[in-house]
Amino acid sequence: MTKSVFVTIAGRTNAGKSSLLNVLVGEKIASVSSKPQTTRTRITGIRNIGDTQLVFFDTPGLHKPKNKLSEHMLKTVKESITDIDAVLFMMDCTKKPTEQEIELLKSFNTDKMPVILVLNKIDLLENKSDLAGIISSISSEIDFVTVIPISVKENNGIDIVQEELLKLATESPHFFPDEMITDQPEKVIAGEMIREKLLIMLSDEVPHGIAVAVETMTERDDKDILDISAVIYCEKESHKGIVIGKDGAMLKAASTAARKDLEDFFRIKVNLKCWVKVKEDWRNREAIIRSLGLSDK
Repeated sequence: MTKSVFVTIAGRTNAGKSSLLNVLVGEKIASVSSKPQTTRTRITGIRNIGDTQLVFFDTPGLHKPKNKLSEHMLKTVKESITDIDAVLFMMDCTKKPTEQEIELLKSFNTDKMPVILVLNKIDLLENKSDLAGIISSISSEIDFVTVIPISVKENNGIDIVQEELLKLATESPHFFPDEMITDQPEKVIAGEMIREKLLIMLSDEVPHGIAVAVETMTERDDKDILDISAVIYCEKESHKGIVIGKDGAMLKAASTAARKDLEDFFRIKVNLKCWVKVKEDWRNREAIIRSLGLSDK
């Protein structure tokens, strides 16, 4: 008898949703950085445990929309919480819940959607006894299936999250092939790996205005090498210089770091070439947002 459970991972930006997805799936399929709004679209992750298939939807973090791209991101969050079996709602236990978080959680209760509250970053709490107060406070307003304190960074509590999700699985066929770990096209995964390195290495202002499009991805017939050609788009000419860096140093460093991740994921030697182009104010231009696959349309 096969079972499945569909779960959306939701929460405010930078709560650790993508890191949790990667750990639960067992492969790095979602970009991770300390910068807000690292995840821009819904990412599906798949994990098979025995006869049960766990299907996860990682969503953009809750935030106040500032441009058309942000509006699409928030719409993705709302659409990702329909036709699912449960929500894994992640919170940073070192921060107080926002009104936006509480409102969304209350809407789940109204819709009778099972919610597992995951309190991440317990490794950052100076006094672990504070957890009881945090759990009591939020549980007085919201009904949860269970509340699980975890640290994704230290791989603490992940097994408990997994056990609770398995309890929610119901008899059904597997909707994805058992060997599949994500529905993301390989070009999208490669582009996100490149963007992740730029997010980590660049200053605060530039990363939000960056998008990466992988134009070609071909495996050589005669050699065990994967050739990848990518274009990095930024919003201003001044940003282009920052992305490239003095004598190309920044672009080279990001490309080198991304290539290592690409080789680990695709398990083949990678020849990565990146170019930088300017698309003025692209985050407010619907046609470009759609062309980059970041629109719900």
